[in-house]
Amino acid sequence: MTDTLIAPRGVHSSPADPQASQQTPDTPAGAELEHAPMGWRRRALRFGVLTSVVALLGGAAALLPLQSIADSVLALGPAAAVAIAVVGGLLLSVLVPRTAITLACGALLGPATGAATALAAAVIAAIATYYAGRWAGRGALGAKNGSRLKRLDGWLNRRGLAAVLLVRFLPLAPYGLIGYAYGTTSVCRKRYLLGTTLAAIPSAVSYAVIGAAVASPGSLNPVTLAPALIGFALTTTIVLRWRLAARRAAATTPAPATA
Repeated sequence: MTDTLIAPRGVHSSPADPQASQQTPDTPAGAELEHAPMGWRRRALRFGVLTSVVALLGGAAALLPLQSIADSVLALGPAAAVAIAVVGGLLLSVLVPRTAITLACGALLGPATGAATALAAAVIAAIATYYAGRWAGRGALGAKNGSRLKRLDGWLNRRGLAAVLLVRFLPLAPYGLIGYAYGTTSVCRKRYLLGTTLAAIPSAVSYAVIGAAVASPGSLNPVTLAPALIGFALTTTIVLRWRLAARRAAATTPAPATA
């Protein structure tokens, strides 16, 4: 004999909760909290902390005996390039001009090793400043709907890699400051890092070659200057093409209708 379960009369099984059925196990429990907008007080506090740290480190960098440090680093031998890349990345993060860092890399390590070291320093600084800016003010650029900053954030996000290349090629602001600013946008970090690396290659090669030539004037010849000239020509071509495309877009955009 088989036992069966009979529901009492008048009692019916209720359907599954519609809200529970809409929940998916793939959604992490803290996803909403992770993407929640940061309050302006918390953002202002983090921004103040970041600004103070950068200012203090920048002031300390200006007082350091850089020549003595460079001599000590060069005494490390093969590890000197790694040490210079790390120190250069930190200096770029506290808004030391990238041109000076790249010239120093070329003068200390020669054109080839100096260019690779300068590029590594640029990538280190790009990563550090991006994540520091993200910690301090993620979403700040698009926090206010309808504002110019909101539209700028949308343009940067839509353009993606092209926008990163453009901003990095144009001398708009110090290298480290652009990294902090990008951290506050919604631009994908992979596109940001790829665009930053690609844009840093021509200038890294150019200024490293010039720095090496200044340190060793006898090695200055047309072949040595060729990478610098190619990098300068590439940067100029990209900027001019962007300006031409911007003018064409402005010419084809219809004027707003007037009442």
